[in-house]
Amino acid sequence: MRNMKETMLSILYPRRCPICHDIVAPRGHLICPDCLKKVSFVQEPTCLCCGKEIASEEIEYCYDCSHHTRSFAGGFALAVYDPVMRESIRRFKNGGRMEYADWYAEALWQQYGQQLRGLDIDAVVPVPLHRSRRNERGYNQAELLAERLAKRLQVPMYPKALKRTRKTTAQKYLGGRERKKNLEAVFALGRKAKAGHGLPMSKNLVEGRVILLVDDIYTTGGTAEACTRVLLDAGVRTVYLVNVCIGENEG
Repeated sequence: MRNMKETMLSILYPRRCPICHDIVAPRGHLICPDCLKKVSFVQEPTCLCCGKEIASEEIEYCYDCSHHTRSFAGGFALAVYDPVMRESIRRFKNGGRMEYADWYAEALWQQYGQQLRGLDIDAVVPVPLHRSRRNERGYNQAELLAERLAKRLQVPMYPKALKRTRKTTAQKYLGGRERKKNLEAVFALGRKAKAGHGLPMSKNLVEGRVILLVDDIYTTGGTAEACTRVLLDAGVRTVYLVNVCIGENEG
């Protein structure tokens, strides 16, 4: 019955390619084979901290990570945030193309699944949206990714472990100093993650755990760092990052 339902849905609402946005061909694939060739997958060597491509194996860290304090232990990203992926992510976030998460998560797993398994992840946490933005959009794109990765890791996903306390300007529109100020005191531990919700009063939902923090885009690392610090302050042991796209090294 489930397979029949999925078949009927695929006929009525055929899957769209996350790159060209046409109906995926051949049917049953998550992306058009020709479009797969247009994706600039992240290649080694990469920054030991955030996972951004770097010019030489002799360099351990990208420009941003070498000039800013990082609290997360490491990061993984699928593709470079170039014009092809920028348009894909735009439709994913603002065009209602939630099904793109299937290919993003599958491709991330193919590329990094073995490494992620070796990190002993306890739970997956998405970067949160402000309530008003989620209401406008109808979903949190990071949560869609986190849910799929959590299933592959066979660990829980905590959609409300973090909350965004105020609505902010999109980081892409701001300079370096403005980005830092924009994220000051923006994130906090979610109410349902705190002690008192079925947990001992001495603990919270994430305390003592290794967390995989999931988002769609990583640029300078400000959002990831802000979220990581909240999680570490709550007693998390270690935070790793996974992102669909990552910016290019500026150094």
